[in-house]
Amino acid sequence: MKKLLINTAIAALATGSAFAADLPSHKAPYIAPPPPPMWTGFYAGLNAGYSFGMNNSVTTTVGAAQDGLAALLPGLLIPGSSALANAGVANITRNGFIGGAQVGYNYQWGSSYVIGIEADLQGAGIRGSGGNGGFAQDGFALGGGALSVTRTSAGFNDINAGIDWMGTVRGRVGYLFTPTMLLYGTGGLAYGGTYANTTNSLNHIVNVGILPPLANITATFPTVAGVGRQSDTLLGWTAGAGFEWMLSPGWSLKAEALYYDLGTVSFGSTGVAAVSPINVALLGGAVNILGGSLLTNVPTTRIQYDGVMARAGVNYHFNFGGGAAPVMAGY
Repeated sequence: MKKLLINTAIAALATGSAFAADLPSHKAPYIAPPPPPMWTGFYAGLNAGYSFGMNNSVTTTVGAAQDGLAALLPGLLIPGSSALANAGVANITRNGFIGGAQVGYNYQWGSSYVIGIEADLQGAGIRGSGGNGGFAQDGFALGGGALSVTRTSAGFNDINAGIDWMGTVRGRVGYLFTPTMLLYGTGGLAYGGTYANTTNSLNHIVNVGILPPLANITATFPTVAGVGRQSDTLLGWTAGAGFEWMLSPGWSLKAEALYYDLGTVSFGSTGVAAVSPINVALLGGAVNILGGSLLTNVPTTRIQYDGVMARAGVNYHFNFGGGAAPVMAGY
């Protein structure tokens, strides 16, 4: 009886082991690691584009430094009337190509957002030239027209201005529409090297009528042009938007448009003078009539350096993908 029980137990154990061997095995499911941040890391690249000027109005104002004939005939002539001939507004369109390099750093926040900072520096061929003309006239008549004096001035301002180089330091905030397509806004500091040159010219004619038509005398006075120059590094701001496409591991293409404003510059020119070729001295020279400079105007030019640059670029991302993803094996 005891032997029968032992044999039955051994048979049951053998049957159970065989049944267990026939059961299917179950492994833990494979869990793929999350992809590393594609955009996080340093990058550098090149860019090129074109800049369009925005505020192209260049204003010239004039202060009358001296007007000898009006001082000699107070109340009859308007002091500094010829200043209006050199005052006015010129339309100087400043456009040109730009090109340079950029460096930056991105940090990918989650699966949809990228923040970062970028600095760039480029040469610029932003140039513009033009000018404006003006006209001024005053005079008087005495004795019912027996004596009349009329002064006529015609002026012209020739101006050229531009930007030789420009750079920015900007923050960037972007949204990933796809893992490889980034749309971003950007803004920050802008700076650049600017220049401007002006030449201010004047024609001055005085007509004297004595008992017309008995005598009519017209004198065209020689003039000396005024010149002005400025060259400076200006500091301003910039803002814009763009998109960047990760086209292959480590390489991306971008396109962006930025508005920039480097501020306004005002600078003066040397005096624009009408010179009398006739020197009339009375009382041993105590009173000088029509001697030397007949009148002098001092122009001041005001220019705002702003515009929009549209450019494209290519970047290389030094630590593309944030490193290799870890390998997880299932057993």
